[in-house]
Amino acid sequence: MFLKFHTLAVLARLIWGNQETIWTLSRGAVTAQPSPRTVALAKPKQDFGKHQCSCGRESTTWECPPVVNFGFPSDRLLKLSEPKKYQAAYLQQRPCQSPEWPVSPAALSYKASPRILELARPKVLHPEFLLAREVPTQVTNVAALARASSRLQRLAEPRVRKVTCCYEHSFPESVIRPVSKLAQEAIASPRTLELARAKGLHPDYMPLRDAEWPVTKAAKHAVATPRLVELAQPCKRPPMGSAQFNPDAFTVKETAKKATCSARIQDLARPIKH
Repeated sequence: MFLKFHTLAVLARLIWGNQETIWTLSRGAVTAQPSPRTVALAKPKQDFGKHQCSCGRESTTWECPPVVNFGFPSDRLLKLSEPKKYQAAYLQQRPCQSPEWPVSPAALSYKASPRILELARPKVLHPEFLLAREVPTQVTNVAALARASSRLQRLAEPRVRKVTCCYEHSFPESVIRPVSKLAQEAIASPRTLELARAKGLHPDYMPLRDAEWPVTKAAKHAVATPRLVELAQPCKRPPMGSAQFNPDAFTVKETAKKATCSARIQDLARPIKH
């Protein structure tokens, strides 16, 4: 009982983040001297310049010198970073540094023929061509102050179409579509009555049997014959583990050891010579 109260007292004094242990350390554990092996294992791991940042925090675990984040490139990297030089044949064909090709004096002093001048003339727009009108159309004052006539107002009204697929809701006994009075008082002819008669079933027709049917008393007291009992037993198959495992797979029979192959088999067993 004393130990229980002592443990509760120790746990009550604990605060999250302090350096106190949950269980009280003995005096021997507090005054114990670590061995050289324990001191060697307690040393922090050497920093090799990787994983400088702590987990999930922006501050670094160790102070990094400025030289770690900056390094001089090697001669190989400087050589690979040089831009590609132009070839001599390309410079001979393009002596000018401008992207435009040099024009010869003959081309500069050339006089175009009438046909070339005709082809160089831009295509003329159609005489009735109108430029695209601005999006906000300017409404004149006369059109803004105009009053529509009765004829225009009647034509501007939306066309009302009669809905023929739906009818007003009424009592359940009423028909879906309205039936005229003459149709209700009409008398069907003998031919119409004959055609309206439902098709009859075949005389030998038997309706579908129910999913459950009563079992006869004779079937309940019937005794199966030995043949039926034998056929009713399930097929026994060996398990896959023992079916795939054959202990005699690599056993050679005695007759196979004493067999003598024929001349044809010896001829076929001879390797092919290339």
